[in-house]
Amino acid sequence: MTDAACMRRALDLAAQGMGRTGENPSVGCVIVKDRAVVAEARTADGGRPHAEEQALAQAGAAARGASVYVTLEPCAKRSNGGVSCTDLLIQAGVARVVIAARDPHPFANGVGIERLRTAGIVVETGIYEAEARTQNAAFFVKWDFT
Repeated sequence: MTDAACMRRALDLAAQGMGRTGENPSVGCVIVKDRAVVAEARTADGGRPHAEEQALAQAGAAARGASVYVTLEPCAKRSNGGVSCTDLLIQAGVARVVIAARDPHPFANGVGIERLRTAGIVVETGIYEAEARTQNAAFFVKWDFT
């Protein structure tokens, strides 16, 4: 499976949640290990749980050493005080995270990417970024002040 195909699937998953996630963006997440999809999810209706936490729960131990494709940078802080998606990815022991678009929200905004890299996880960004930004255009208009 190519990076492009995996991110395209993540975007397709996110599209299924459009208009159903409240103020949260609709995010898609695909976890791949040994060239096989071991889990996939999108942000749940109402905005919780996040795509990454659902996919990681589905993957279980198979997440260790896997590549994760996510349409938006994982959150680095949770408004409800729960474990952030960044921390969940680190705890799961994933090897690589491929992110379509950086999250402009103050609970991420590059912090998630930096924390993943500091934990030794390979992070790549920008694949299908324009599509991810278009998909959640209202979210980006609200939070992107660059």
